[in-house]
Amino acid sequence: MDRDTATATTRTDRAAAGRTGEDARRRLPRTDAVLADPRLAGATGRLGRALVKSVVTEAQERARRGEIPPESVADAAVAALPRTAGGLRPVLNATGVLLHTNLGRAPLSRAARDAMSAACGPTDVELDLATGARSRRGASALAALAEAVPPAEAAHVVNNGAAALALAASALAAGKEIVVSRGEMVEIGDGFRLPDLLVSTGARLREVGTTNRTTAGDYAAAIGPDTGFVLKVHPSNFTVTGFTRSASVAELARLGAPVVADIGSGLLRPEPVLPAEPDAATWLRAGAALVTASGDKLLGGPQCGLLLGRADLVRRLARHPLARALRVDKLTLAALEATVRGPAAPVHTMLHADPRRLRDRAEHLAAALRGAGLDARAADSAAAVGGGGAPGVTLPSAAVTLPEEYAPALRLGTPAVLGRVEDGRCLLDLRTVPEEDDDTLAEAVRRAGRGDAGGSGRGGGEPDGGQDSGEAGQEGE
Repeated sequence: MDRDTATATTRTDRAAAGRTGEDARRRLPRTDAVLADPRLAGATGRLGRALVKSVVTEAQERARRGEIPPESVADAAVAALPRTAGGLRPVLNATGVLLHTNLGRAPLSRAARDAMSAACGPTDVELDLATGARSRRGASALAALAEAVPPAEAAHVVNNGAAALALAASALAAGKEIVVSRGEMVEIGDGFRLPDLLVSTGARLREVGTTNRTTAGDYAAAIGPDTGFVLKVHPSNFTVTGFTRSASVAELARLGAPVVADIGSGLLRPEPVLPAEPDAATWLRAGAALVTASGDKLLGGPQCGLLLGRADLVRRLARHPLARALRVDKLTLAALEATVRGPAAPVHTMLHADPRRLRDRAEHLAAALRGAGLDARAADSAAAVGGGGAPGVTLPSAAVTLPEEYAPALRLGTPAVLGRVEDGRCLLDLRTVPEEDDDTLAEAVRRAGRGDAGGSGRGGGEPDGGQDSGEAGQEGE
């Protein structure tokens, strides 16, 4: 073929392609016509017209780019509709980190979810229905906490663990000293440090001891007329080993000043699986005047800060002006009460999972995936508590392993699945996957193997720090 003929042919091809593109654009359905599709019209009541229209517009753009035929715009829009009007996407946690900070820490129990649903409308959060008069906010949730921790005379709830400490410092030590060990001046995550938090309340820190050794005598020498309280902090997101010494709550309680003890990880009672983790009941019995903790860690509830202890101190905290700014909403109170009163939370189930059963599940899933032609294997694994709890503790587990390239495909699928990458393999640790979700997990892996993400929805991407293994930050708050 000579040059002139080739040039003419190219021009003809371009003209034909242009006519095809123009024809496709002419066949592109109008936005109002697509929105009239019963499936999309019905979705507007659930998701809102603006959101549904944005999904339709994106489908139209795909048709303009030639990715889908014009007649498929409505189907593509329906397939891309998000489950909710919010931007947060459900994630199947297969990292082996029980309390994954980047995934919102403790998953709520069915009882807690049902309680939140019941509290979505008008509810008696601050009303005595028997008398019609105003009542104490969240009275039933506070009563549930007090019943769960008998040594606590009273309880108060704020919006997170750091807020609990900030309120205690503001109410009990503003303009006074807080005596604290240098070895317990921790960073609680995301760059926030305990000393900065406490000083911001107007309190002064009186540091005692050294990084690795602090005795009761060190505290005793520092306590004086300006002491607001002695602070005991459990270092829940790191360990110090070797030549170490720390004063117990019982030793500190004998010194005369009130002891505020932060247990961090939220256990209300001793947990046999984690014998080194302190709990609220034990530290109160040992003499702590006030115990603070997070509700969304080993308690397994919603994000909140718990304050348990002497009735007179709790009353001072509850009536402090800052308490209003830190109070929790009715949904949190509902979920917290259901967590405390209801059946075992998912974190308890994960913590007590039988490693042999986990291995059986991994073998079964791996065999099913191999039957679908995928490179899947069962392997032993090691899980962790996470969320700034039980540092250094590993929990025997089992995982399904896949080629490393599955990690991003699974993250971007529907449902999103987050595993971790080790030694060139993507591990899906089953200790953090509810057994009833095994079929869902298997189907997500099959879709990833076919290159079908099943609709990425909105969001997705890497956890903070771009990590596929564990948490992007082990926070202690």
